[in-house]
Amino acid sequence: MKKEERQQQILNMLNASGQITVNEIMDALSVSDMTVRRDLTDLSKRNLLIRTHGGAQRIVASEGYERSHVEKKSLHEDEKRKIASLTASYINDGETIFLGPGTTLEKMAYCLMDKKIRVVTNSLPVFEILNQSTSVDLILAGGEYRSITGAFVGSVALCALENMRFSKAFISVNGIAQGSVFTYSEAEGEIQKKALNLAMDKYLLADSSKFNAFDFYEFYKVSDFDHIITDSGIDQNTVTELKKYCDIQICE
Repeated sequence: MKKEERQQQILNMLNASGQITVNEIMDALSVSDMTVRRDLTDLSKRNLLIRTHGGAQRIVASEGYERSHVEKKSLHEDEKRKIASLTASYINDGETIFLGPGTTLEKMAYCLMDKKIRVVTNSLPVFEILNQSTSVDLILAGGEYRSITGAFVGSVALCALENMRFSKAFISVNGIAQGSVFTYSEAEGEIQKKALNLAMDKYLLADSSKFNAFDFYEFYKVSDFDHIITDSGIDQNTVTELKKYCDIQICE
């Protein structure tokens, strides 16, 4: 069997099951361990699968469009609530933090209402939630408004952050794969990158559906985060891989 045919067979098997082991490929294609591992490495470099310990996982592609803020609010609500609650417990009175856009971070905002902290955000929904608090010192980084996500972006928003520093920055994403994090909008990705670079501690909040998934714009590396917080739906192989890069907390 030629290399191209063999690799296509591997992708077909992976698409059917979602994940596959080296031994399963060896048995199905009657090839050596070394041949399988070379094929998996090659396919991984071409972003056609994700290598795991002892095998591979299928990559979930972007849907090709950006979900609206309303659509996202109804997805994985319980997981987002648990992630938000756990993450909020890591914030102490007196801190200055950054909260990016996203429905998980909106749920987190509700958990911060009684804390004595300063919050900087480029998310209008997060701002509107925390604006009801009497203890939070709140700053909105304004700029060009993206109504589909409720985020302010662009050069004005980037300049607003320029001289700020944060003890912690909290970001959510649309996809995490191959050691990188992704979002749909380049403009949103750039302001999230800026905020992360200005923070001492960098937190990535993502429900388990976001792992092994791509989107349009890659804006940060997993290895540059200090903490990842997700839910118990995450695959154990993915957890093992992520632990090579940073601390990972899983909500039960």
